[in-house]
Amino acid sequence: MVEILKLGTDAPLTPKDVQTFSKGEDRSRLSGVALKAYRALVEHWGLSNAEAAALLGVSDSTWDRIKRGAWDQPLSQDQLTRASAAIGVYKGLHLLFADQMADRWPKLPNRGPIFQRASPVHAMIEGGIPVMLETRRYIDAVRGGL
Repeated sequence: MVEILKLGTDAPLTPKDVQTFSKGEDRSRLSGVALKAYRALVEHWGLSNAEAAALLGVSDSTWDRIKRGAWDQPLSQDQLTRASAAIGVYKGLHLLFADQMADRWPKLPNRGPIFQRASPVHAMIEGGIPVMLETRRYIDAVRGGL
């Protein structure tokens, strides 16, 4: 049996040590970098303020504070999951496409079964976390990652 050890120790890793989005300390530690990456993604994809807020699952006024860097709270578990899924889609698209299509694709109408002729951004906003995760899996499958 293989035992996984805590970094820098001889102690085994326990379920309590695993990073999750449900633990407040993990969300506090991850939120800043997730928001930095998400703000960059919003810029690259050319999302409107309303699209960026809806995709992240926050109000327009909260998005305005996040955008200005005036947000000092950790994201909720749902918000961090949304940010993570969107960032995964962004990364997968940049591995799949070597040109500007990586940043254009999310806003183009798509005939894929997940999107039903809507843009992936619209589908993810309407479908929430399940469609965001499915979109990420779709991109991974298209690029041969699954």
